Amino acid sequence: MNKIFNKKIFSPSNIIFVIAVVILLYPPSREWFMRQIAFSPSVENAKDAEILNTYDWQLKGLNTADVNFDQFKGKVVFINFWATWCPPCRAEMPMIQELYNDYKDKIEFVFVTNEDWPVVEKFFKKNEYNLPVYNSHGTPPQKFTETNSIPASYLIDKDGQILISETGAANWNSNKVRQLLDDLIKK
Repeated sequence: MNKIFNKKIFSPSNIIFVIAVVILLYPPSREWFMRQIAFSPSVENAKDAEILNTYDWQLKGLNTADVNFDQFKGKVVFINFWATWCPPCRAEMPMIQELYNDYKDKIEFVFVTNEDWPVVEKFFKKNEYNLPVYNSHGTPPQKFTETNSIPASYLIDKDGQILISETGAANWNSNKVRQLLDDLIKK
């Protein structure tokens, strides 16, 4: 009886099931798993890309100066809507931080959250992030309000074309994204 009981409990399918449950329920492992399966975001063909309809959008800096988004007109801009409590947001954040480390002086990064600075600051200190974070004051451009999902990220070229519009965790530190950024910077 004991052999039968042990074989049923420790069968390969039960072990795989327990591992899957741990990955899905335990936040750090869930975020790790999401990072492993994150794909590089899709890039719009320039002729199919939407043009940003307005740049008039007030942003209150939490760890940086307040800005009006129109200051970024004519520049390459990476925008990310996120929250500290969002598992897919947390999953992609290490990849975004690596990208930011290499491109912060070449393109504009805008990270928008509804959370207060003490919550964000605690999360940043724990994970050693230093991304520029803002709260939205006013209405964002229409394209950014078409989804309520987070993370939602956008890559805008110097002409205001939205070349990437991505919801969910993505691998922002991929060779594909880096090559695109390098090309956009040269233009």
